[in-house]
Amino acid sequence: MSNLTDMEIFAKVVSAGSMSAAGREMNLSPAVVSKRIRRLEEKLGTRLLQRTTRQIAMTESGQGFYERVIAILASVEEAESFVTRGSDNARGNLKVAIPTSFGRLHVAPHIGKFLTENPDLSVNLDLSDEFVDIVGDGYDLAIRIAELSDSSLVARRLAPVHRILCASPSYLERNGEPKSIEDLIKNHVTIAAASQDPWRLAGPSGIETIRTHAPIRTNSNEVVRECVLAGVGIALRSTWDIGPELREGKLQILLPQYTASKDVGLYAVFPSRKFLPAKVRVFIDFLVDLYGSSPYWDTGLEDWLNLPEDLRAV
Repeated sequence: MSNLTDMEIFAKVVSAGSMSAAGREMNLSPAVVSKRIRRLEEKLGTRLLQRTTRQIAMTESGQGFYERVIAILASVEEAESFVTRGSDNARGNLKVAIPTSFGRLHVAPHIGKFLTENPDLSVNLDLSDEFVDIVGDGYDLAIRIAELSDSSLVARRLAPVHRILCASPSYLERNGEPKSIEDLIKNHVTIAAASQDPWRLAGPSGIETIRTHAPIRTNSNEVVRECVLAGVGIALRSTWDIGPELREGKLQILLPQYTASKDVGLYAVFPSRKFLPAKVRVFIDFLVDLYGSSPYWDTGLEDWLNLPEDLRAV
């Protein structure tokens, strides 16, 4: 049990970012935390953490050890849940990283239902457009909208993501509608957040890479959304973000033969499939049931998106 407590302290130091912060969360003095970490390193015969006056960082051995420790702690939590409340009950605190706009529009409105269904859970929703370090920052999982590359993490696809070119009627009245990709590049204002520049569009000739050009630069996707609604230019937006505006005619789809890569999707990303905590499993299952292969935000847009019958929202 002493070894398990040392592992728990180590995991808390990593997630909290410092020994003093970990001590406050666990009601331990920094000296005790430091002593327990040192004892763990001596037992293992390797250094797990590099310490400086301002911060700590995991060594390569520490990183590998941490990934295994959180799986061990998760399995202990599962065992305790099985004994006290049954193996199907999720309990504890769930820490989730979610893109800002998506979290506000498509997670926050449904979180009440999730908490009602799981009364022994509390949820920490961390909204950010940055790719967080799930393991290093102590998250249970992250929701990502991306074309995922190879990773040591495990990902489960929650829903398709359709990104289309669009503009407001006021912009099109002033500038006309682009007739081709070349026309788009040479004669139109194209707006993107820094993280989404350049655009990678899949079209009749394969993938086209386009550098955007606009009188405004921003790191915020929400600023891009407001700019395209205000008629500043053309943007590449997801239907989960602008579905209502498309249906109401506030935005118009342009060059529908060009869309973002179909490999882009909505994913739940988590450290390990083995010993998956019940709290993570029930949250992922909740989102899968909520979104699915034909998410509600695409309702009414099927013809514009050229979706086949089996992928049309109902």
